[in-house]
Amino acid sequence: MSFKSLGLSEPLLKAVSKKGYETPSPIQVKAIPSILEGKDILASAQTGTGKTAGFTLPLLHLLSKKPIQKHRPIRALILTPTRELAAQVHANVKEYSEFLNIRSTVIFGGVNQKPQVARLRQGIDVLVATPGRLIDLENQGELSLKRIEILVLDEADRMLDMGFLRDIERIMKLMPDRRQNLMFSATFSKDIKKLAYSILNKPVQVEATPENTAVEVIQQKVYRVAKGKKTGLIIKLISEGNWKQVLVFTRTKHGANKLCKKMISAGITAAAIHGNKSQGARTKALAGFKSNSVRVLVATDIAARGLDIPLLPHVINFELPNVSEDYVHRIGRTGRAGASGEAISLVSADETTYLKGIEKLIDMKIEVEIIEGFEPDPNASTVPIKPGQNRNRQSRGRHSGQRNSGNSKNSNRNRSRRRNDNRG
Repeated sequence: MSFKSLGLSEPLLKAVSKKGYETPSPIQVKAIPSILEGKDILASAQTGTGKTAGFTLPLLHLLSKKPIQKHRPIRALILTPTRELAAQVHANVKEYSEFLNIRSTVIFGGVNQKPQVARLRQGIDVLVATPGRLIDLENQGELSLKRIEILVLDEADRMLDMGFLRDIERIMKLMPDRRQNLMFSATFSKDIKKLAYSILNKPVQVEATPENTAVEVIQQKVYRVAKGKKTGLIIKLISEGNWKQVLVFTRTKHGANKLCKKMISAGITAAAIHGNKSQGARTKALAGFKSNSVRVLVATDIAARGLDIPLLPHVINFELPNVSEDYVHRIGRTGRAGASGEAISLVSADETTYLKGIEKLIDMKIEVEIIEGFEPDPNASTVPIKPGQNRNRQSRGRHSGQRNSGNSKNSNRNRSRRRNDNRG
């Protein structure tokens, strides 16, 4: 199977060849022909399997086949849950459209909007955006979605969860009812899938791999450890293993900052990335990590979605996520494009319930080890610490504020919360 056999135009084949790709991935083989036929798609595939090209290539093909209009109204909208992912997706759009008469841009919060507005005023065909900044600029009259032909929800399970749903519903009301809808993600819960089908029009469901499974090439391991000994253990693993590039996940922003400082004190170069960091700081931290000038990147789950870090060898869950599907996205940062990778989870007694949920989701028992000197506390409680409190509390607050539109304090608080949590 070749890219040419999928029906893509010569300019796109030229761009694909320039990037060094010769054979389409399973998700591309299954999704691209249906998209070219104008069908709605619900596609699930593991991270690192080419999902972005799976929707970008056919989207550009369809747009390029129609005459370019003089004022270039926005004809395709790609929504992502995070700023970093939006920037990454736009980079792909630019690369694949190099030999086409297609203009694109990206908009997200945390940075000055003036350059974004200037680009929009020049006229574009493809817009990549996060929901918050998109709504802000639409409210200001700086963009119109009335001519949208194709809508893409990347990481669609996050885009349709309770934190984003109201924004997505609002954005959809700004677009024509007749449009092509493409939803891509690594995971779809039953509830999210049901919601997706209420939006899609007679969709084709595409699954390139068994749904909600962890990437097979990733070696997964659990270290049972006392909660208070986690920091010492992670420093030991990184130092004695001489690991050069490690992505570490914490559950909270405060936890990420605290662990980062401990790493630096132990002589390990580290940087933190989370929703309270400025966009400039986040971009700098990620760039340093990719160039290996920063050895450890400590992150909350904003970094779990879609970030492409080539040949990342190690992912460590300093704390397990309280949403099982997020585990799949976290560990999917390693083992990409067929490379091997290792995912380690430091699990204290109060995270036992989370671990059981993850093992049920991926349908496997993860290997468990205990390291001498870092044994779990036999007297510690196995009751989770307010499971789901971060996401659920934010979701409830967001919903209650939006339902009661007359309460301006709630509305402002929720908008601020959304931006701080990387929503804009």
